[in-house]
Amino acid sequence: MQRSLTKGPITGSILLFALPLMLGNLLQQMYNIADTWVVGRFLGADALAAVGSSYTLMTFLTSILLGLCMGSGAAISMQYGSGEQDRMRQSVFLSFGLIAGISLVLNVLVYLGLDGILWVLRVPEELRPLMKEYLLIIFLGITATFLYNYFANLLRAIGNSVVPLLFLAVSAVLNVILDLVCVLVLNWGVKGAAGATVFYTLKKFPQLCPKKADCRWDKKNLDIILNLSVMTSVQQSIMNFGILMVQGLVNSFGTVIMAAFAAAVKIDSFAYMPVQDFGNAFSTYVAQNYGAGQTDRIKKGIRSAGLCSAVFCVCISVLVCAFASPLMSIFIDPGEGAIIAAGVHYLRIEGACYIGIGILFLLYGYYRAVNQPQMSVVLTIASLGTRVALAYLLSATPLGVTGIWLSVPIGWALADAIGIGYYLKKKR
Repeated sequence: MQRSLTKGPITGSILLFALPLMLGNLLQQMYNIADTWVVGRFLGADALAAVGSSYTLMTFLTSILLGLCMGSGAAISMQYGSGEQDRMRQSVFLSFGLIAGISLVLNVLVYLGLDGILWVLRVPEELRPLMKEYLLIIFLGITATFLYNYFANLLRAIGNSVVPLLFLAVSAVLNVILDLVCVLVLNWGVKGAAGATVFYTLKKFPQLCPKKADCRWDKKNLDIILNLSVMTSVQQSIMNFGILMVQGLVNSFGTVIMAAFAAAVKIDSFAYMPVQDFGNAFSTYVAQNYGAGQTDRIKKGIRSAGLCSAVFCVCISVLVCAFASPLMSIFIDPGEGAIIAAGVHYLRIEGACYIGIGILFLLYGYYRAVNQPQMSVVLTIASLGTRVALAYLLSATPLGVTGIWLSVPIGWALADAIGIGYYLKKKR
């Protein structure tokens, strides 16, 4: 269903658009949660540590493409809001060619540099064969990941967040079945989602399909797309590169901490994923209204989104802190007491501070939507730079691994302060 976010009740508009995004990404997390559950329960701590490190690497690589898709979606959403149909179709042509080329190059580079990547991540020698075997298979999905995310963001840009959810639901179920049957050998779920989403978009929304006249070079339009796409990709990739650096530090603490981190991060990501999607929905809302010139509606939307995000984060924080141990036991055999204890320790530190990342996701979405993606990059550098620096500094003190966990909410708080301060300054 196509939805304009430039009219109607503000809170209702954002929530109705956000709910399919939230459900969709929760289903997408099922890919990784299925892997983690099957590996943790049936293959043991070593395999879980290997797959957990692989997940962090794959997240970093796909974040480059995801950022490009999100940025181009923001540009298209602004043009949709302002009624510029011709420029919108041209943007589809230019952005698709750009991101497809980058996807191909990225796929080649990761295969050529895989051994070096494992060395940089400080993966223990005994885990490298397991991790390499998994990555050689999972990297085959980079192109499918690009196609799904590009066309899903295209649909979301014009207010349709339901159809990507439906296709993703089917592929998520398929992925879980394949994981259970093949134990990580086949991972085809996202490919099915990609094909279905591309086909539906091209058939159902001809206004998004470039015509012959649209397939031409336009430097001004390309500059707008590049500004939003590249800066959003930089923001996304910096964020995940920082996490990748922290993963390397975690790996130096041995298999127990690696396995605990692998399981706890899945729980962590699943817990705050809805508020991340709410931030993306808020971004589309702001972008459409920004394109339509409705500044008062944007201001009201900021207040509504901030309140909704805060309430959700507080509820999730309480649940994660209260049920940290049972949640860890989903992925880890109850007999692995040291791994479960380490994971619970992580979750109770991070889980108590979800409101920090909830605010940060809204700030990312806002600055991307008002054509200031460079500010999102600043916030990411502040958050991740603080996290990485403090993680390495504090872990060398008697705090040990606790210092790594504490660095995360401190980074969120600093970035929130900068983002809110800059907004208030511009508002005055």
